[in-house]
This record gives sequence, structure tokens and C-alpha cells, in this order.
Amino acid sequence: MVPWRATEDGFVTDAVLDWYRRFAEGRPAVLVVEATGIRDVPSGPLLRIGDDRFVPGLAELTRTVADASEGHTRLLIQVLDFLTIRRRPERERYLGRFLALTAVHRAWLAERAAASGRQLDPADDAAVRAALLALPEDELPQVLSAREWSDFSQGYREHVGDTSLPHVADLPRRLPALFADASHRARSAGFDGVELHYAHAYTMAGVLSRLNDRDDGYGGSPDARLRLPLEVYAAVRAAVGADFTVGVRFLGDEIVAGGSRLPDAVHYGRGFARAGFDVLSISCGGKFEDARQPRVGEAAYPYTGPSGHACMPSVFGDAAPFGRNLGLSAAIRGAIREEGLDVPVVGAGGINGFELAERALREGQCDLVAAARQSLADPDWFEKMRTGRGASIARCLYTNYCEALDQQHREVTCQLWDRVRLDDDAPRSADGRRRLVAPRGDWEPRIRPR
Repeated sequence: MVPWRATEDGFVTDAVLDWYRRFAEGRPAVLVVEATGIRDVPSGPLLRIGDDRFVPGLAELTRTVADASEGHTRLLIQVLDFLTIRRRPERERYLGRFLALTAVHRAWLAERAAASGRQLDPADDAAVRAALLALPEDELPQVLSAREWSDFSQGYREHVGDTSLPHVADLPRRLPALFADASHRARSAGFDGVELHYAHAYTMAGVLSRLNDRDDGYGGSPDARLRLPLEVYAAVRAAVGADFTVGVRFLGDEIVAGGSRLPDAVHYGRGFARAGFDVLSISCGGKFEDARQPRVGEAAYPYTGPSGHACMPSVFGDAAPFGRNLGLSAAIRGAIREEGLDVPVVGAGGINGFELAERALREGQCDLVAAARQSLADPDWFEKMRTGRGASIARCLYTNYCEALDQQHREVTCQLWDRVRLDDDAPRSADGRRRLVAPRGDWEPRIRPR
């Protein structure tokens, strides 16, 4: 979970340490540190691992978790790459300045003007742009290409298939070394392993997607789409050695039209298991392709459309959110076991209780259970159950209050403990209204499930 607590330059802060210390106090078996960028580029208050200068802060984080859990909790860090995305532009700026005028635009607008008894010189850029600006919104898709309409209505976003862009064409050459260097830094900082982020709206998920139509040997077929992810893994393994955990998080179903579905994920899972990944973590959805249209001046957010709702189902959806993705992990696990491979598979998504978790394990739906939102609601839920205090566990309400804060790039907290008046010295959000860590001990949530 990205808590928006790093510095604007991507360094670990006291707030980051407080966040992970509080989870570690609940003594989970494993903590996976938030998605952390592998490039040394500005990315706002998200953790980064793209340069050696980030290692001291990350080393302090690993020591903090080890101390708080008394050595019980293993710590992985999730490493990812992402391509450029920009905010939705103002109509006047996009059509009046940024759109590259083409012969298609000029001819279409000239014909439209002629049909209305007017003249338009297609060679006159100013006149063509004025005609574009005068068009009703519902006619713009007729003159703009699908990509231009997307850039206008959603905001510019790079795709892995944009091989006309040199840095995108160069991804197969650059990414293995970037992931390998980041993973080596993670080992230097004291982490127990890395989780390569091949899921959701990020670069490697785009490579694995059926929508990846690259024609350079890295797209267009399942094996070609698997090629770069395996090359990245090989580089990472060479950098960190055989005694360092290397896992992968990928999608069991993209959900979006034309995207990868479960049969693709089964194929990828077999490939990852054969290659030697230590653990496979299964998610779904969370894509830009079906995201809700952002407001002008805001960027698209990949958890607002059907694929996003499938990724983080809530009580406001069409079905209960509990264990919704376990069928995906079960299918991938089954396919791997059929080949005689015993790589553990992680099931996740709406898991909020031990009965559900134990059933998933007992029925072979997964080998390990991951819980993000429930752990945010009560970081001590593991320890409370172990020590016979299960009745005091604060249960996640699955309203996605936390996800809404993430969408706004605000410090992520939980509605159950935001205003609980215990631990009065608990750090507060920038506006002073919300707790930044959960209460300790047995506490009464300020909101109880009905």
C-alpha cells in the first residue's frame, strides 16, 4: 500500500518509519514495502530505490521493522517501473497548442466547413485550430484519432507499444539493469527479498498485456510478451544471488476489453515458476484503460473503473468483496502443480478473517494469504488471533476510505482509527485531523460494522 509519506525526492521519512513500525508490531510473517520506483526520476512522495543515496534510509527501515517485530517479520520491497502520464489538459491548450495537426484533421474540417457553405483553408494552422476549438465535444472523436481523443479526454499516457519513442523502444535493453541494480540495493539495505511489480497500471504489466502489440520480439504473442519479464528476472537473480527471495506480483485477469485474461495468466505463471521465481503473488485489474475520466488538471487514476473495482472490491459493488480473487490464484496454482512445480502462490483481495484465510489454504486456493486493507484497519489482527483476542480485532469495513485518500495523494489512513482518542501522542496528518498510525492494544473503532 502506498501511504504517501516519503519526501518529494523519494527518501524515507520518520512518517514512513512510523507506518512500517506499526505494522511490524503486529508480527506478520512478511511485510511487503510499498511500490518503490527503480528510476532516479522525480515521482513525488513515493519511495525510490534508483540510486545508492536512497540506501541509508531504506536500511533504517529494515532495522526498524526487525526491531519492532523482534526479528519475527521478513521484509520484502516491491520494485516497479512506470511510464509517463500527464494530467488531463484544458481544451484550449490541447486543441489550440499541443495537438499535432495532420492531413486528416485538415481535410475533415475543410469538408465540414464546405458542407455548411463556408470555406476553410486547410493550410492555415490558425484557422484549423479555431475550427477545432469551435467543434462540439461530441464531434471531436470524429476528427481525432483514438489516441488523440484519449490524450485529450484522459490525459497523455505512454504505452509500451509506443516504439516511435526512443526511450520506450529501448525498454528491453534498459529495464533488466534497472531492476537488477534496484534489487541489489535492496539486498544492501537489509531486505530479505524483492517483489517485482508486474501488475496493474505499470510498465511490466503493459508488457504482459494482450494489448502489447510491439513487433520487436517483445509483444504480439504470449511467449513474446513473457520474454522481457523473464529477462528482467534473470538479471535480478544474477545481481542478488540464489539466497535472496525474488517474487513477482502479476495479474490473474486484466478485466479490460482486449486485455489478458486467466488463460494468459496461467501461461505466465508456468513461465515464472519454471524460471525460478520464489513466490508468485496474484492480483487483478487496476488498469488505466477503463479508468473514469479525470477532471481537467487531474491525472487518470487506475482504480476508478471496472478493473479498479475488481482489484479493490468494496461493499458498494455488485457482490461482496471477500476473497473475490481467490479463484484466480487457485487456477494458477493448480496449473503450476500439474507441472510438478511447488512455487508458493499468494492469494489476496478482500481477505479479512482467519476463517476465510484458512479455508483458502485448506482448499488449495493459495499457499500464502495476503491482506492489505484488513492489516491497515488493525495491524495487530494476526497477534490478537494468536493470543486469543480475536473478538477485539477491528474489522475492515471495505468502504475504500483509504483508497479515496490514495487517489487524492493524501496520507493514507483508516476511518476506523482516524479519530480514536487513545495514544494522544500519535502523529497526525498535515491537516491535524487524522491519525497517521493505528491505536495500540485492544481499542474500540470509532465506527463499527453493522
